[in-house]
Amino acid sequence: MFKKFEMELAGRTLRVDVGRVAAQANGAALMHYGETVVLSTATASEKPREGIDFFPLSVEYEEKLYAVGKIPGGFNKREGKASENAILTSRVIDRPMRPLFPKDYRNDVTLNNLVMSVDPDCSPELTAMLGSAIATAISDIPFDGPTSTTQVGMIDGEFVFNPNAAQRAISDLQLTVASTRDKVIMIEAGANEVPEDKMIEAIFAAHEVNQQIIQFIDTIVAECGKPKHEYTSCAVPEELFVAMKEIVTPEEMEVAVFTDEKQVREENLRVIREKLEEAFADNEEWLEILGEALYQYQKKTVRKMILKDHKRPDGRAIDQIRPLAAEIDLIPRVHGSAMFTRGQTQICTVTTLAPLSEAQRIDGLDESETSKRYMHHYNFPSYSVGETKPSRGPGRREIGHGALAERALVPVLPTEEEFPYAIRTVSETFESNGSTSQASICASSMSLMAAGVPIKSAVAGISAGLVTGDTDDDYLVLTDIQGLEDFFGDMDFKVAGTHKGITAIQMDIKIHGLTRNIIEEAIARTKQARTYILDEVMHNAIAEPRAEVGPYAPKIRQMQIDPAKIGDVVGQRGKTINAIIEQTGVKIDITDEGSVSVCGVDAKAMEEAMKMIAIIVTDFEAGQVLEGKVISIKEFGAFLEFAPGKEGMVHISKISKERINHVEDVLTLGDKVKVVCLGKDKMGRISFSMKDVAEE
Repeated sequence: MFKKFEMELAGRTLRVDVGRVAAQANGAALMHYGETVVLSTATASEKPREGIDFFPLSVEYEEKLYAVGKIPGGFNKREGKASENAILTSRVIDRPMRPLFPKDYRNDVTLNNLVMSVDPDCSPELTAMLGSAIATAISDIPFDGPTSTTQVGMIDGEFVFNPNAAQRAISDLQLTVASTRDKVIMIEAGANEVPEDKMIEAIFAAHEVNQQIIQFIDTIVAECGKPKHEYTSCAVPEELFVAMKEIVTPEEMEVAVFTDEKQVREENLRVIREKLEEAFADNEEWLEILGEALYQYQKKTVRKMILKDHKRPDGRAIDQIRPLAAEIDLIPRVHGSAMFTRGQTQICTVTTLAPLSEAQRIDGLDESETSKRYMHHYNFPSYSVGETKPSRGPGRREIGHGALAERALVPVLPTEEEFPYAIRTVSETFESNGSTSQASICASSMSLMAAGVPIKSAVAGISAGLVTGDTDDDYLVLTDIQGLEDFFGDMDFKVAGTHKGITAIQMDIKIHGLTRNIIEEAIARTKQARTYILDEVMHNAIAEPRAEVGPYAPKIRQMQIDPAKIGDVVGQRGKTINAIIEQTGVKIDITDEGSVSVCGVDAKAMEEAMKMIAIIVTDFEAGQVLEGKVISIKEFGAFLEFAPGKEGMVHISKISKERINHVEDVLTLGDKVKVVCLGKDKMGRISFSMKDVAEE
């Protein structure tokens, strides 16, 4: 039965249609926000997937170009693989939803969001986040929701909830907050150096809006919600834990994991596993789930050590950062390079500079963003964690980490007018043991400065972790978590920024939300650590951006011409501009406003190209002295080319002070000669003279 629900959200109508479409899904909501339409569905398999020790949740965000009235390009004329924005949106939908499914649930679950219409003022991403929460809440899939999501902008210090397109364009904050009834469960932010206290204020302002939306969702669930289905629990039997502890005592397990060397820990655990496999050799059922049981045993041991004993696996204090190191100029001939090391996490970032014409083109649903001049790419090879696996290109995790670092650095980049380059940074993970994304921010910041990019300030990133007990007040926040603390802890709270404020946040948690006290402590702890990294480590490697780009980087010079003259510079079918490029070897970009960028490595060639362009766009005037090349000889004179497409003639009587009978007596094709413009003759033609050039 079709039912319609409506509420006013940030000055626009949010409408949810239930029972109208997709009736065979476990849950479906046709979402309307303004004129944005997204179909959100939740489906689950009837039985658990065998042979896995994780919850198989899949989140999809499908962008259809018909939603903005476009036909896809290329020969195929249909949408291909997911765009970067679609992948990032899927991840941000996943993060607040995943912790609310039962820990022992192994049925496949897919949350699908089909974007069918886009109103630029009503974010389809936000609509999909709300749609997934509603579709799952009304379904029969076990889920401890609902959740709600709100986006926050900030203009002139004032918060704007779910900003429209014009507001997003001038906002100093792009914050997304997801909440449960009581707590904040997900934070994602990009910011123009927003102070910590202002960020906290924005987070909890969004949390209040989320409570209004949750009340709205509750009314939908009350009328349309299905009873949650029963499922086969895949929890490890308690009797297996009892048996394991008789063979490997908690004290032995603590000794095995208490080391700062990942390889040593893994060897210790390998020995323990072999011991347990030998003991349970006759119990095939237990052997099948021994891996998950051993994981849970480690988890309980590590959490008890941290929370009750305040002992971390590598022996650090709760607020202590692992050993740090930073250096620049590792890689010769590249435009900029830097390496940042934190414990067993090591990132090398290489910067490449190019003309603005090489900026990335974006073909998606957001028509306000058609290109970007800064690109950050992150790579995570298997050798960085001591594993062997063929490279299949970047996965969703790599794309997400790259986007996070990109978001953290964009606020400090110079404008195109200040630095007319397209910029690409590539972070190569050499070694990984916790928070490589934040290490890549540190390495990229230094690499940009080493390349001569005049960034406004250095940016550093750090991650805080969390271990919680049985009550909201029983918790411990950890500074700079390593891999083990991430795996077994409850939170990965990544914060990047400058001395002035925050530029990016990404929060992943495994529990049902965070209190305000935890969030405030995590942000304070990351600020303290970030300040130390900036002052004591990165500053010692490179204190400020280099004054100039390196010798192997392209140089760019700019000039402004009359937009009406652009056609003269380009020439028919590009003939003129291509001739300049061929003669000088430079790259030339011209904007519709008449801004000309000349890019090359050879300064002399760049100067020659700019001189040619200046000649082309300058009207001939009497007294102007030019140098031209003889391109044609006639009985009555010689034709000269001053620049591609810019020609003039010297009459035979103006070639020499002495009388000559033939032009060839003085000039040969290819000669370069100086002439002076005499102005227009009686016929209105421009006249040039060689003999009247003033002698130097």
